[in-house]
Amino acid sequence: MNVEFKDAGQVVADERGRVAVGKAGVRKNDRYAVSVSDDGSILLTPLATVPRRELLIWEDQELRKMLALSLAQSENDDVVELEDLSAVLDEEDVE
Repeated sequence: MNVEFKDAGQVVADERGRVAVGKAGVRKNDRYAVSVSDDGSILLTPLATVPRRELLIWEDQELRKMLALSLAQSENDDVVELEDLSAVLDEEDVE
């Protein structure tokens, strides 16, 4: 993997060791993995957080394909209306 870096200027750590990296395009609440090399170089890798309830979709390629197909069908009104299934639900399911 060949990655090019652009100079984003210089920054100075404050009294608590914090460095502002807004000049590099970082925005409030962005998340990064932090890696430090033996020579002290610091690498910030952007992260995206996925809620646990959505993780299954990201881990299962077949499920992702089925979801994408379902969304496309719904967008094109290619849907089948089902009968009212509330009569077969348990009382616990209704709550």
